[in-house]
Amino acid sequence: MSTSAQTERFLSLVLANHWNATLLERIPALALPDWWLTAGCLSQSVWNGLYGRPSGQGILDYDVIYYDPDTSWRAEDRIVKRATAVFGDLPITVQIRNQARVPLWYKQKFGIPFPPVNRASDGIDHFPCSSTAVGIRRTAQAHDTGPGILDIHAPFGLGALLDGRLIPNPALPIAKVYDQKVARWQNIWPELDTTPWPESPDCALKLCLPQGTAA
Repeated sequence: MSTSAQTERFLSLVLANHWNATLLERIPALALPDWWLTAGCLSQSVWNGLYGRPSGQGILDYDVIYYDPDTSWRAEDRIVKRATAVFGDLPITVQIRNQARVPLWYKQKFGIPFPPVNRASDGIDHFPCSSTAVGIRRTAQAHDTGPGILDIHAPFGLGALLDGRLIPNPALPIAKVYDQKVARWQNIWPELDTTPWPESPDCALKLCLPQGTAA
């Protein structure tokens, strides 16, 4: 499947979940300079479409990440409260987090440091599963309605996600986190094909490269 065909297929499956389309329409109201809708709400919408499930099945929450160099809790809390006003009428859980704050708490939670963050997409680049490392955002335009023009951030491509293959991302040594996520996903979508976390990070890096890319 060509890259353009993959993009078209990905968007059709993601937007079949009308909550994704609704969020893409509303998120610009938060006036965030750098943001992405990401994580399970995208990949799991794809799997639901691939395997004939209801579009929202198994999706625990909808993640919106953004970048703000102000790493104070107060600054993030202002955005969270603003998001509550924008999304509060929706029957879904929307999680919104400033990626610049991730290095402040990551080591305490996972036991390893998180590298410096300079943009919201840095968070996506370090997801434990390369197949689900995808973000989508609307390009804001005046008088635009609906999802609008969309940008996609997929550092490892869309092929594995559309094929239902789970491939680890060795950017951080978090095999346990990967295994926990895979176990939950396979319980809901047993059709998924899983590549185990390898002993060698170099091997994992080769696995998660987009098809046709040299290591």
